[in-house]
Amino acid sequence: MANSGVGQGLVVSFGEMLIDFVPTVSGVSLAEAPGFLKAAGGAPANVAIAISRLGGKAAFVGKLGDDEFGQMLAGILKENNVCAEGINFDKGARTALAFVTLRNDGEREFMFYRNPSADMLLKPEELNLNLIKSGKIFHYGSISLIVEPCRSAHMKAMDEAKKAGALLSYDPNLRLPLWPSPEYAKEQILSIWNKADLIKVSDNELEFLTGSSKVDDETAMSLWHPNLKLLLVTLGEKGCNYYGKNFKGHVAGYGVHAVDTTGAGDSFVGALLAKIVDDLSIIQDEAKLKEVLKYACACGAITTTQKGAIPALPTPAAVLQLLKTGAK
Repeated sequence: MANSGVGQGLVVSFGEMLIDFVPTVSGVSLAEAPGFLKAAGGAPANVAIAISRLGGKAAFVGKLGDDEFGQMLAGILKENNVCAEGINFDKGARTALAFVTLRNDGEREFMFYRNPSADMLLKPEELNLNLIKSGKIFHYGSISLIVEPCRSAHMKAMDEAKKAGALLSYDPNLRLPLWPSPEYAKEQILSIWNKADLIKVSDNELEFLTGSSKVDDETAMSLWHPNLKLLLVTLGEKGCNYYGKNFKGHVAGYGVHAVDTTGAGDSFVGALLAKIVDDLSIIQDEAKLKEVLKYACACGAITTTQKGAIPALPTPAAVLQLLKTGAK
């Protein structure tokens, strides 16, 4: 473990965990799908498991329904050695469900069942503050900003982590069907923008947040804020662009046969955070950062080769294989 290059500092991941129902057949609508496979999902939980699977230390903070699915998800976190001490169970609300259709190209469309789901009902006073304060990195998305009381819990957790000296890592993970309107989504996603030290957006999210159809340096840098240490724009199979305080550049992706892109971005983020948690200076050292981003891109690529997010998250051996051969 010591020489795996993966950190033993704790990454705390905050937000939603849910069940994704993925059609057994790709390229059909939800209505036409003959059946569904259930897979654990939810971006912050995926990130926590990705970190743990790569040999790092991760904890998940959120709320699940006190139902079979909630117990199953808590079990999956524990099986993957993710600390589950930050989980609350709600007796009155169900664990969230998402039905995910896979188009022929492996891209996804979502339909959510949350009315309200347990993750939306996490209250500030239910937070495990000792756990949150013990993390070196605090990672979160934007889905937890949509409604109260979860929004207040999110703000409190973020502020407590920051006060305790954690690096704040933000992946907005835009899911428009969950928001009352695109305008509200943009406003809320940007409402906490300036608090983050590290931000990762996809090319689609860049377009949504800036209103520009260009995925270029100028568009990306319009999202820069003075406290930011690193901005990443992921480009699917084309890799990612990175922007630091004193440098910018591009890391190429890996050509693999993609069957389901679910969790690829989370795998990328998990790999990055696992690698930098014990040496945050990496994000200011371009040469080291490029190596870490190559590793993260390889993790993302491997995750697209299998259905579902968590089952597809890679082990260190699989990543090394891809880095060595350049193809799956």
